Amino acid sequence: MDAIAISRTGLDVEWQRLQVIAQNLANINTSRTASGQPFHPLRLLSGPQVDFKHLVRAGDKTPGGVEVLGVEPMAAGTRRVYEPGHPHADADGFVTYPDVDHASEMTLLIKTSRAYEANLTAMSIAQQMYSRAAELGKQS
Repeated sequence: MDAIAISRTGLDVEWQRLQVIAQNLANINTSRTASGQPFHPLRLLSGPQVDFKHLVRAGDKTPGGVEVLGVEPMAAGTRRVYEPGHPHADADGFVTYPDVDHASEMTLLIKTSRAYEANLTAMSIAQQMYSRAAELGKQS
């Protein structure tokens, strides 16, 4: 796998992570989803396409990229807000919302954006190197 392909897998994973974070932020004040169930914040799990043990045993010196291993609900709790006029309020006037930590989600959003930018930069540098190598090959 070449450097551009590795960076492309990183871009794909970080883009999907951004979508999950955006979904969590968009549903901070969602008491119920369209199916009527409470919203549960999600986390994207990612990892290498090929595990290190396989690379060592196979003797393959070419690293692979990353991939999405899954999306799992977070073990976040709930928060109750007193809103007696809300249609989803319980008998005591409280509405249950997901306990999504806005600051943590924004921090992860920035971190993920930077990882995405780093993959773009790595891809750009690899393209420049391949282009320069092709130019040098033509001159010989």
